[in-house]
Amino acid sequence: MPKLKDVKKVVLAYSGGLDTSVILKWLQVEYGCEVVTFTADLGQGEELEPARRKAERAGVKEIYIEDLREEFVRDFVFPMFRANAQYEGLYLLGTSIARPLIAKRLVEIARETGADAVAHGATGKGNDQVRFELNAYALDPDIRVIAPWREWDLNSRAKLIAFAEAHQIEIPRDKRGEAPFSVDANLLHTSSEGKVLEDPAEPAPDYVYQRTLDPEAAPDKPEIIEIGFERGDPVSVNGEKLSPASLLARLNDYGRRHGVGRVDLVENRFVGMKSRGVYETPGGTILLAARRGIESITLDRGAAHLKDELMPRYAELVYNGFWFAPEREMLQALVDKSQEYVTGAVTVKLYKGSAQTIARTSPYSLYSMAHVTFEEDAVYDQKDAEGFIKLNALRLRLLARRRGA
Repeated sequence: MPKLKDVKKVVLAYSGGLDTSVILKWLQVEYGCEVVTFTADLGQGEELEPARRKAERAGVKEIYIEDLREEFVRDFVFPMFRANAQYEGLYLLGTSIARPLIAKRLVEIARETGADAVAHGATGKGNDQVRFELNAYALDPDIRVIAPWREWDLNSRAKLIAFAEAHQIEIPRDKRGEAPFSVDANLLHTSSEGKVLEDPAEPAPDYVYQRTLDPEAAPDKPEIIEIGFERGDPVSVNGEKLSPASLLARLNDYGRRHGVGRVDLVENRFVGMKSRGVYETPGGTILLAARRGIESITLDRGAAHLKDELMPRYAELVYNGFWFAPEREMLQALVDKSQEYVTGAVTVKLYKGSAQTIARTSPYSLYSMAHVTFEEDAVYDQKDAEGFIKLNALRLRLLARRRGA
């Protein structure tokens, strides 16, 4: 890939870790450009001020460190959950849904600072490079993207450390050894991949799990919580109104201590290969169960079934990096229309790794006890079922006669 020699300023998605610290210096050396750093707090649970200090020591003059937790949950996580999105039936898309927000701010900061390009630390084998870049191009068709992992020859940890030492980049002692696996985290989930997890025939070691208690060690007594919904989004826990980020954090706390939300998955990456990931999504798993509960009484059968048919397509679009694509926005409009009456409260029981809906209520419930009762009623004439069955059986009977049955 030819280098963009005319780049004068680039905005780097910067964590302050070894990889992005090396990338920062590499951009300064190879491109001779000014680097603006952008570090997002998406609820990963790490102190971000060290990233500021490292950027300052590297000579960075424009440093962006932003708390995006509320925007992340309100404008990205909650809209995705309205679709009940799960990639390949299991993955709640915790990493995937963070990338469009990061890409959005990279593009916005590039405009604010007059930068010529943006840069990220995603490797050439993974999905994140695709997500960052597709979302960036959707927001600015002329943006230039620098992906060092696709350009440089620093293709091993030893080479990264050697480069860091040659350029006086501080390397914490615990980062000098080979990490047993890589981690991506935000308020929605923790994702662990690589190294000790690469062989799908081997169970994940216990130490991989960081956000949830082992279900076997979880409390022996169930815990009951109530989640309130308005138009498809959760707004309260046990009657207490909470902001989007605070609510998800509260559900994470409940899920953590009851071992809820562990998934060990071999998935199909967009770039073509299969990969094994261990995900922990405690609050999201509780939320999905509760959303299914409230929708079960507020959505019409046709709407509910259509949503379920479209969900895999929606999830695939998010996974592949098409958050800002028109087809995702079209599906979102359909999903949001379905949520007009998804209001009420759901009671969930948490117990040793499970989150089970045990009660649900809504002022807009379509559930009619008068129609479903096994006792005598005056609203349903059971004789009507005979004609209904005969009409639906007509084509089946014609097919059977043709077969000579």
